[in-house]
Amino acid sequence: MKRNRLDDSSFVFTTYDLGLGAALLCRGFKLLLIDKSKPRTPLLSFKRERDIENVANSYVMGRLEVKAKSFFDHLETIKIKLRLI
Repeated sequence: MKRNRLDDSSFVFTTYDLGLGAALLCRGFKLLLIDKSKPRTPLLSFKRERDIENVANSYVMGRLEVKAKSFFDHLETIKIKLRLI
């Protein structure tokens, strides 16, 4: 049976944190899927590449810097996609 790449943690990085999702988009990571099967906790899936883990850790530790306008725009885009999906 062929395994779905979106279920493969070596290919996909996931988060429930919308702020982290916006930050990753600011840093150029590709959003693959928004899973809304649990409406109160949407799961964002990103293509695992480069140093996504380090960027995510920097965000959590409060050390990641991104442009405020870009962050806001990406956060709004995620929220719009959540309503449309």
